[in-house]
Amino acid sequence: MFTINVSGLSKNFNQLQAVNQVSFTAKKGEIIALLGPNGAGKSTLMNMICGYLAPTSGEIEILGKKIHDYPLFAKENIGFLPEGSPLYPDLSVKNFLRYMAELRNIKKQELKNRILQVAKDAQIEEILKQKIETLSKGYQRRVGFAQSILSDPTLLLLDEPTDGLDPNQKEHIRRLISQMSTNKTILISTHLLEEAENIATRIILMNKGEIKADGTLKQILKTNSCSTLAELFRKLTRETNA
Repeated sequence: MFTINVSGLSKNFNQLQAVNQVSFTAKKGEIIALLGPNGAGKSTLMNMICGYLAPTSGEIEILGKKIHDYPLFAKENIGFLPEGSPLYPDLSVKNFLRYMAELRNIKKQELKNRILQVAKDAQIEEILKQKIETLSKGYQRRVGFAQSILSDPTLLLLDEPTDGLDPNQKEHIRRLISQMSTNKTILISTHLLEEAENIATRIILMNKGEIKADGTLKQILKTNSCSTLAELFRKLTRETNA
C-alpha cells in the first residue's frame, strides 16, 4: 500500500492556478524532495496534503483513505513542519511540546519520555525551559521540527526544514531525516539543491504548479539532458521567467 496517493490535485486562488493537476504516489522508505523555484506550488501542495488547504479538485489518500472522508485519520498519520514554523512565543519549549503532544492524544504515561526523545533528536534539550520568543531563528526551527515528529508519524511533511540553521545543524537534521526514513515516507519542500542531492531518494521537480520531472536524480538529469541539478534548475527558472 502507498503511504500517500495524490490524484489530479489542483488549487486555484481566484485567477491564480497555484497547483495544476498534480499526481504522484509514495511509499515507506522514500525521501522525496519537492524542488522548484519560488511560486512553483510546493508549499501549497504541502498545505493541501496536511489538510490545511482544501483542494479545488482532485483527491489525496493517506494509507488508502481519502482525507476528505477521513480527515482525523489523515491528521493522526501526518507530521508537518510548515514554512516559518508558527509557534506560541509566550510558551516555554517544554510546555509547547506538551501542548502539541496532548493535541495529538499521546498517552500521559508516554508524554514525558516522548518529549525528551524528540528534544534529544532535535538537539534542543538545553533550551526546554526557555520561552520560544527568546530563541534564535535556528532554535525555533528545531523546536518546530521536534513537534513534527512528536507522534512518530507515518508521513512526515517538512517545508524548508533546514531554513535558518547553521551548517552543523543542517547536517544533523539531514542525518536524522535519513535515519527516520526507514519506517516513514518523508516529503521535503526545498529550494536548496544540495538538500535534494544529498538526502532525497527521489526528486519531484515543480514549476508553475505542475510536475515537470519525477524520479531519481540520475533519471531526471538524463530525461532533461542536463549534467547537473543546478543546470536543470537554471533551465526551469528561465522557463518561469519567459
